[in-house]
Amino acid sequence: MNQIGFYDDLSSCIGCRTCEIACKDKNNLEVGPRLRRVVEVDGGTFPDLWSYKVSMSCFHCEDPACVKVCPVDALVKRPEDGIVVPYPDKCIGCRRCEWACPYRAPQYDPVSKKVFKCNYCYDLVDQGFNPACVDACIMRVLKAGVLETLKQEPGVVSKIKDLADPRFTHPSVVFRPHPKSVDEGTV
Repeated sequence: MNQIGFYDDLSSCIGCRTCEIACKDKNNLEVGPRLRRVVEVDGGTFPDLWSYKVSMSCFHCEDPACVKVCPVDALVKRPEDGIVVPYPDKCIGCRRCEWACPYRAPQYDPVSKKVFKCNYCYDLVDQGFNPACVDACIMRVLKAGVLETLKQEPGVVSKIKDLADPRFTHPSVVFRPHPKSVDEGTV
C-alpha cells in the first residue's frame, strides 16, 4: 500500500485559514463545522512571545482508532492508499469515532445526527489532483502525497508538542517544526 499523508510546515504557516475555507467550500459546509481547522499555539512572556499555527484535519492514520470503534463500518480505510473514508449513510450517530480520535477529526452534526470527517478529497485524488486544502494554501505549507516520500523532506518530524503521541494511531502526517514545537520527534 502507498499510504497517503500530509506535510505541514509549522515554521511558515501565517494562519490565513485559506485551507479551512477551501475545505468548507469543497464540502459545502455551513457555518460551524470545520473538517480542517487552523489551531494557534502561543506562549512566552513579554517581550519574548512566540506563536505558530498547526493546520489540523483527519490524518488518515495507519492504525485509525475511529475505524476500530465504529460498530457499523461507517468509516473504512481504503487498502490501496490508506484514506479513511466516511460513509454517512451507514452512520448511526453513536459518536464512538469522535471520542476515540486523538486529533478531534470526526465531528458530530446535531442536525443530521451523524458524524462526518475529512475524506482527503478522495474524489479529487482519484482524478490525480490534490486535496482542496493543499491547493488553496497560499503559503504552500501544506503538501499531500505518499507518506514515505513526505518523510524524505528535510527536517521533518512526526511528533510535535501538545499533539497526541503518534505511537497510538500512527498518523499519516509529518511536520516541518517551528522552533517552539519541537518535542523529541523524529520520523
